[in-house]
Amino acid sequence: MRVKTLSALVVSTLLLVSCTAEPPRSLVTPLPSVEAPHPAQTGQRHGPVRGVWLATVSRLDWPPVSSVNSGRADIRISQQQQALIAKLDKLKDLGINTVFFQVKPDGTALWSSKILPWSDMLTGVIGEDPGYDPLQFMLDEAHKRGMKVHAWLNPYRVSVNTKPSTVAELNRTLSLHPASVFVLHREWIRTAGNRFVLDPGIPEVRDWITSIVAEVVTRYPIDGVQFDDYFYTESRDSLLNDNLTFKKYGAGFGSKADWRRHNTQQLIEQVSRTIKQLKPDVEFGVSPAGVWRNLSFDPAGSDTRGAAAYDEAYADTRRWVQLGLLDYIAPQLYWPFSRKEARYDVLAKWWANVVQPTGTRLYIGVALYKIGESSKKEPDWTIDGGVPELKKQVELNESVPQISGTILFRENYLNQPQTQDAVHYLKSRWGR
Repeated sequence: MRVKTLSALVVSTLLLVSCTAEPPRSLVTPLPSVEAPHPAQTGQRHGPVRGVWLATVSRLDWPPVSSVNSGRADIRISQQQQALIAKLDKLKDLGINTVFFQVKPDGTALWSSKILPWSDMLTGVIGEDPGYDPLQFMLDEAHKRGMKVHAWLNPYRVSVNTKPSTVAELNRTLSLHPASVFVLHREWIRTAGNRFVLDPGIPEVRDWITSIVAEVVTRYPIDGVQFDDYFYTESRDSLLNDNLTFKKYGAGFGSKADWRRHNTQQLIEQVSRTIKQLKPDVEFGVSPAGVWRNLSFDPAGSDTRGAAAYDEAYADTRRWVQLGLLDYIAPQLYWPFSRKEARYDVLAKWWANVVQPTGTRLYIGVALYKIGESSKKEPDWTIDGGVPELKKQVELNESVPQISGTILFRENYLNQPQTQDAVHYLKSRWGR
């Protein structure tokens, strides 16, 4: 979802092409006993979710780049607010009822935080007060239209690159209150995937992330909190060096892979428990990569062939569902029905079976960004404007009882010429 920088748009491709890599050696995942679901998970107070991710990292969907370059604060504020209003009006007309709004794209915030500096996505400068509170503005405008807002956070990313100019900008925040975690806790910072990230194996890091979630949940009337799939986010040319962390905290684990999965689950448990203690009605969800594990490596896995969240991101997402840690899970199923390595219908039904005995709701992430884009391996996205493929996916989602909604990745693709036939279809199905 995730989402996500432009480079993240190739995640679905990497997920398939890296299938030849040997996954970390690990035992077959045991099946835990299913615990009682959260009170917020029970009952039928939820209609089907028709959602969209609205990304702010690199200003992918919002705010407009032109607003940051306007030179005057009043013009910038007006342009940003009017752009958001226009988007919400269009989403409402389309039938969208839930916006997953990226409020923590990296180590900065799009709300008035006492823990994180203001995001440079708003003004061009980390820590500069934008003159209004974007999260509160979004909540006011969306709730006015009867739409829900989930605060979408990237837990571990500190920056989207490691350029000298980025380092200099992060260092300049030292005099700010709050300053960037990059300068306050340099010992927590690692490089992975050619980005600065936090080390998930450090307990204080997980506590710090939990405190950020607690701040948002306590101070704002949000409807939910969502993490995307960025937990351990290595790339082959930029691995996360956590050897010393493993040496310090990994005693008793058979492998670093098992220890990493434990670290990720610890964060999910902490955040889940914290949200339920503060505001039980605020939902907590995760949007992971679509493949949990492949059948060839685990008899509980899906009949797919590709990189999996369990082995690549060290996220045992299936277990989180079974343990009742999530109100919902929104796997990113960014492939068509015809993609043999990761068929949409195979994965959707696999996830439906996972959530069936639990209280966790299932929303499916759909690849709006692929519609109209030519692809030799996935030509379905361009046939008749991509409408037949999208129609099959939405109809499947709405026909399987265990699937409770559809989320489109991502908002700005609703405005692109190549998706307009698909947008008209969605409006005819969901709209007013």
